[in-house]
Amino acid sequence: MGDWDFLYEMRERGYSSQDIADAAGSGAAPWEWKYIDRDWLASELDDEPGDEFDDIEAHLPFQSREGFPFSVVQQTEIFLDLVDCAQRHFENTGRYLQVWGELGEIYAEIKFGLRRHGTHQAGSDGTIAGRRVEVKTISPERSSDRVLVKSQGDFEQLLIIRIDRNFQFKGKLFERSQLRGATGKFLKGRLTDDDRGTDEAGLA
Repeated sequence: MGDWDFLYEMRERGYSSQDIADAAGSGAAPWEWKYIDRDWLASELDDEPGDEFDDIEAHLPFQSREGFPFSVVQQTEIFLDLVDCAQRHFENTGRYLQVWGELGEIYAEIKFGLRRHGTHQAGSDGTIAGRRVEVKTISPERSSDRVLVKSQGDFEQLLIIRIDRNFQFKGKLFERSQLRGATGKFLKGRLTDDDRGTDEAGLA
């Protein structure tokens, strides 16, 4: 899984579920924290939302589909188990499990803070920071990094998630205004990876 391998290692080392969830949120294993440059970290946090945003979000009860309580700990564990199962199934049978949409949305919950709507709510899949978001997942079976989304949806942002053949995940948020095809039935977005392996996005 690449970026998520350290979560498996933490589980093997006996870290608690809360420790694993905290590490998933930070993007680094506990034994890597001492290598993070403090000045770099401070510069990265300069663009983060202020206290007002944190105060508003912190007191809202988090509920996912059908009103069930949302737990970052449980979602992280479920995500790791599902990806491991999908990967082992492919290695054993040469066939992919068709779970891409759900994997993409769970990844979006953990990595981007997506709050999913209830089942069958049309127009968008959930919200990120209070804005309506449509999630599109590109599976390993597809060679193209382009996606189409119906323009009639009420989403404000498009989140494209890419799962590659090594079960590595990448994602990028687009503003709706960035997408092409504003006068047609579909809007078009494209996710591209640069040579550094970081998340990058391009327009179709």
